[in-house]
Amino acid sequence: MRVLALLVCSLALEAASPFLVEPYLQIGDARGLQKSETFALLWHTPEGSGGWTVEVKAGPVWKKGIGWKKMPPPASRRVAVSGIEPHLVWRAALAGLAPGEEFQYRVLEDGKQVFISRARARKSAAQPYRFVAFGDCAAGTEDQKQVAAQAAKQDPDFVFIPGDIVYTRGRIAEYRQKFYPVYGPMLASTLFVAAVGNHDAGNRDLSSSPDGLAYFYYWAQPLNGPAHSSFASLEGPEEARNAFRAAAGVNFPRMANFSFDYGNSHWLILDSNPYAEWSDASLRKWIADDLAATRASWKFVGFHHPGFNSSRTHFEDQWMRALSDVFEAGGVDVVIAGHVHNYQRTYPLTFRMAAAPPLPIREVAGEWRLDKAYDGDKDTTPKGVIYLVTGAGGARLYDPEQTGNRSSWKEFTAKFNSRVHSFTVADIDGRAAEFRQISASGETIDRFRITK
Repeated sequence: MRVLALLVCSLALEAASPFLVEPYLQIGDARGLQKSETFALLWHTPEGSGGWTVEVKAGPVWKKGIGWKKMPPPASRRVAVSGIEPHLVWRAALAGLAPGEEFQYRVLEDGKQVFISRARARKSAAQPYRFVAFGDCAAGTEDQKQVAAQAAKQDPDFVFIPGDIVYTRGRIAEYRQKFYPVYGPMLASTLFVAAVGNHDAGNRDLSSSPDGLAYFYYWAQPLNGPAHSSFASLEGPEEARNAFRAAAGVNFPRMANFSFDYGNSHWLILDSNPYAEWSDASLRKWIADDLAATRASWKFVGFHHPGFNSSRTHFEDQWMRALSDVFEAGGVDVVIAGHVHNYQRTYPLTFRMAAAPPLPIREVAGEWRLDKAYDGDKDTTPKGVIYLVTGAGGARLYDPEQTGNRSSWKEFTAKFNSRVHSFTVADIDGRAAEFRQISASGETIDRFRITK
């Protein structure tokens, strides 16, 4: 029996994974479209690991005669914060990818293949693409798993999470328990992009959650956002703050606001937490300049706290309404938010804020103009911005009793569903876009089109 036990133990050790978190795709620093596309590849290991090599094989898996091409050596960052064993976050570049083309990649440790997957490179402006969006997701629920499974069936080119990525404090431990185990297979082959929510970055007190703010360790997104002091506040013991800054490096706080292009679309991702001073003229100018600089056919904005929301829960969290005029002037088509755990869609609208109240503000008074002629079916040319709430990705639903009670909706709300968990699917093809809201059971609960 002892010999058998030793044999089993030996085999288990040989089969043990070298990863704390297996490799996953990120957009990295590539803000704009490229003739030769790139991705960032991240993975996590215990301290002391090394000897890593990454290789790429471009082209369809069935095409013969294509060899593996070695990528530049990966680099690592050490994460050493209280309550978590120190570990390494590795990052490698996947380069030389033809836009929209399928490719394979593999990771080798000391020359031995330990991971292999395949994916598609970022689409060019001439290629149609599909994205999926769902927020308020990694709560460790069965609903989260069902939404993830249905989203994977859509075979999206990328997934956008509009905040509250991981419950309840955005901690390292919570990523390991609730995020990577559920989305891992999809993360290996599909690009994920995310905005921060209140559960990801709202708590800046590292004395209560020393392994919090893990977003700044584990995501690799463009660093073209504004360097504004309102995003950089931290609380807690100096030792904890120093450990966080050492691990986050240049990601904090720049990575909370960024923009990038995908296909013929420009995406602007914002940190909507209350500490962000979006009334500051320099920040408003940064948004306006970013939107004005792109020639993309479509402009999408993503953040966590919705400005326009009919739920009784979080109804007063309206401060992002103050950017409506900047979005309208910049030609934004759709704004995608989370925070409220259900699905909502507004009529196309324009908004004029009343005289600015003293900061900080929650409820934002003003007047809106609605395009009720637009129905997303026969009339597909909206006059105004459409605001979506897609916060039914896994956490407990809010205010389900309002779903069939139109008298409880605000005038700007065209659709409201809080009876089922759901996610958004959008197909962008030239100057036409089709949006669908799909339930965790696969039912279509809303559909609308936009044409230009």
